[in-house]
Amino acid sequence: MATWAAGQILLEIGASEKEEIVEKMLNYLTNTVDLETGMWPSALPETNQHPHAPWWHWNEGVQENWMFNPGVELAAFLVHWTSDHNEAAQIGWSSIEKAVNRLMNANEMDRHEINNYQQFLNIMQSHKERFEEKIDYGLDVVSDKIMLLAASCIERDVAEWSAGYKVLPLDIIGSPEHPLYSEFSTLVEQNLHFFMEEVSVEGIWDNPWSWGSNPEEFPIARRYWQGILAVNRYKTLKKFEYI
Repeated sequence: MATWAAGQILLEIGASEKEEIVEKMLNYLTNTVDLETGMWPSALPETNQHPHAPWWHWNEGVQENWMFNPGVELAAFLVHWTSDHNEAAQIGWSSIEKAVNRLMNANEMDRHEINNYQQFLNIMQSHKERFEEKIDYGLDVVSDKIMLLAASCIERDVAEWSAGYKVLPLDIIGSPEHPLYSEFSTLVEQNLHFFMEEVSVEGIWDNPWSWGSNPEEFPIARRYWQGILAVNRYKTLKKFEYI
């Protein structure tokens, strides 16, 4: 997951494939993929030795809970930063093929994996020709399926937004250019107002979940997550010209 988070930042700042950190990341991904499933382990056995959220607990078969979260994005990194003849790109395309097959046969998907597929889709836009040469489905067809699953997971009842860990429109729709924006524009506007109403005097938001354990360590993790939420939400507010 740390590799995934780092890769997102490297994409955002436009890092070159020649950057040492990018080269090391690609090498790591090439050496840690499960070639049979096309996935990377989302939770590791050593996680159990340290304080962690219950959903991060490792056990045999736990990857079935995570599936291509975040593997489909990791595969896109391999394609994005390497040329076709490179082993890393070949591994990336093989993983993407498996991820797309999983997507096209899915009837539902949790918001985290959906957002992985959304970011994968963004990366693939600049590799569309190669994608359609290598994958059985057109990129537009894949996009339509991602949007179908994304729309179905959004909580439409505004009264429920404060009642725990809900999928808000802005968790899925990150800008006015998003394909689902026109369908959810009213809810998006309500979500923007909701963010403005819920922000604390410190300028941050509390995370709507807890571990239910590790009472000494969780407050530290909670503070880190408040920072992550703040950065992400301020980026979103800026895209919608609220700040």
